[in-house]
Amino acid sequence: MSCEDTHHCCARGTKEGPISFPGTFDHDTPWRFYNHLIKELPEDVRVLDCCVGSHWSYIEAECGMGLSFTCRGGARRNYTQDLRGMRLIDVAELVKSWNYEEASLGVAALNAWYAQEEKITAWGAMLDPSTGPSTGKRQSAFSVYLDELAGKKVTVIGHFPHLDEIAELADLTILERNCGSALDTPDPACEYILSSQDFVFITGVTIINKTAPRLLDLCKNARTIMVGPSVIPTPFLYSWGIETLAGSIVNDPEKMRASIKLGAGALFEDALRMFQLSNR
Repeated sequence: MSCEDTHHCCARGTKEGPISFPGTFDHDTPWRFYNHLIKELPEDVRVLDCCVGSHWSYIEAECGMGLSFTCRGGARRNYTQDLRGMRLIDVAELVKSWNYEEASLGVAALNAWYAQEEKITAWGAMLDPSTGPSTGKRQSAFSVYLDELAGKKVTVIGHFPHLDEIAELADLTILERNCGSALDTPDPACEYILSSQDFVFITGVTIINKTAPRLLDLCKNARTIMVGPSVIPTPFLYSWGIETLAGSIVNDPEKMRASIKLGAGALFEDALRMFQLSNR
């Protein structure tokens, strides 16, 4: 059976690299999710630049630039060496780190390979024709599904902006680690809620904090959409029950570098182009 059919993968040549996480290569653990993503990267592509910004992180490699939300906290940081010049496949191992800044760089490294226009269009992705700052014309993943959400049980994992419209239509639950709204429910409630939902929108940040494999197992009865710039666009994730991957590619690396070094801001959206990659 294929990796896609079994959730298994064959980790390749990264166990004893400059960045390594022993004990993460057992196919019978959730690490298989990460090992499969890493193993598709080439062995001859090098990292050119990197940055852990206040809001967003990037890895720029010979194949392109990848983006990730910057998560803070977790374990102590162990890998502080210069990543420039290292193989992209080695840097991608950081996605396994329990230090969330390191894991953010790992997701950015994966997106440096996967989140490129030529690749995702070959897989059937739909790219937003608009670029630059949002003028209200862009369709979010939520707005695309809005007509289908009426009267349904809907969970959003991560407190995204502008969810009030969904709350008016649907039985909405927002699972959030740091509850700050009357709509928020603490995220451990996932074990009680997700199996009975019709739709689940899940932030790509769950890949960074390692909750994605379990959350996707819990969502098996729902139509599941993964959302945000940290989403890794690859059809492999369909085998984990994801219907649609709704994320962003870096449209202008120069503007993205400036935006992240400045702490995001107006240039950030100007440097992105949204996509939807669907299994429907």
